[in-house]
Amino acid sequence: MHRRIVRLSAITALGLALLPRQAAAQSPSPETSPRAAPTARALRLASKPVAFHTRDVDYLQVDGKTFQATIYQPEGSGPFAAILDVHGGAWVREDVGREEHALMDKALAAMGIVVVAIDYRQSAQHHYPDSVADVNFALRWLRANASKYNASPQSVGVFASSSGGHLVLLNAMRPSDRRYTVLPLAAVSPDSASPDYIILVYPISDPLARRAYAQQVGNNAPVKSTDIYFSPSESLQEGNPQLILDRHEPVKLPPVLLLQGSADTNGVVKDTNVSPEIQQRFAASYRAAGGNMQLELLPGAPHNFVNMAGPNLDRAAGLMTTFMEQQLARR
Repeated sequence: MHRRIVRLSAITALGLALLPRQAAAQSPSPETSPRAAPTARALRLASKPVAFHTRDVDYLQVDGKTFQATIYQPEGSGPFAAILDVHGGAWVREDVGREEHALMDKALAAMGIVVVAIDYRQSAQHHYPDSVADVNFALRWLRANASKYNASPQSVGVFASSSGGHLVLLNAMRPSDRRYTVLPLAAVSPDSASPDYIILVYPISDPLARRAYAQQVGNNAPVKSTDIYFSPSESLQEGNPQLILDRHEPVKLPPVLLLQGSADTNGVVKDTNVSPEIQQRFAASYRAAGGNMQLELLPGAPHNFVNMAGPNLDRAAGLMTTFMEQQLARR
C-alpha cells in the first residue's frame, strides 16, 4: 500500500485561506489507523487546517482490470464527512484520472473531510453506461466502507466535474436503475448509491445541447468524444439528465451546488465546453421537479478552473465550504 503524508505546512503552502471560520474545531491527532465504527456525533468542518495522509486502495475489479481510489484521510478523532471525487475527461480520455482534482481534494481533506478520488472505466472502448455503473458501485462501496476510514456513512457527498458530473447526475437521479447497479456488492442496497448532496463544476448536464454548443464554437474534441461514448446514438437522449427531467421521469433529487463559468466583463464566455445557458436551463428544470439547486455563475471562469490556483478556485472553495456546512448541519 502506497502512503503519502501531508502535514499542515503543505496545506499552508497551497494558500487555503477559505477554510470555515465558525465551525467547531477537530483537534489533530497523531493516530492515523482506522477506528471501529464511529460513534454518533455532529459532523462539522474543521475551523483550521488539519493534517492528513493519503493512500491508494483497490476498490473495483471489472473487465479483468483493477481500479484504485486515493483516500485523503484527515487525522483526528472523527468521524468525518465523506466525499466521493469523480474526475472528468470527456468520458473517453485515458490521460485524465483520479489525480485531476488533487488541489481541491487536498483542500477538502484539510477541512476535515475524507475524500475518495476514484478511477473508473474511461476509454474509447467503453460506452454508456459502463462508467455510470462504475460510479454507482463507488458510491455504494464508499458508504459501506466509510467506517474503515473514520468517516460517517450518514454523510456521503459527491464532488464532480465535466463528464464526471454527468455520471454523478445520472446516479443521483436514478440510483437504483438496473443498468447502473449491475456491478454487485454483497449485502449493500442499491439505494445506498444515492448521494446526500452533490457539488458539480461545469457538469455536462445536457450532453446533446453540449455537443451542439461545442460544435458551434468550433471545439471539435467534445463532439468526437460524445459520439464515441454515446454509442448507439440513441443513448445520447436516454442517458441525458436534462431530457430525463423533460420527460418527467420519476427521479431522486438530492441538493446540488452547481458552479459554472459565465461571460466576462467583455461579454466573452471562456468555457468552450459547456455554456452557462445549458446550466441555467438544467437548474430551472431541477427546481421545477422539486429539487434544491444552487447555481453560481463565475464571470470569466474557463472550463477546468478548479484545477488552477487563482481567484476562480478561491471563490469556488468559499461557495463549496458554505454549501457543505449547510448540508452537514441538516444531517
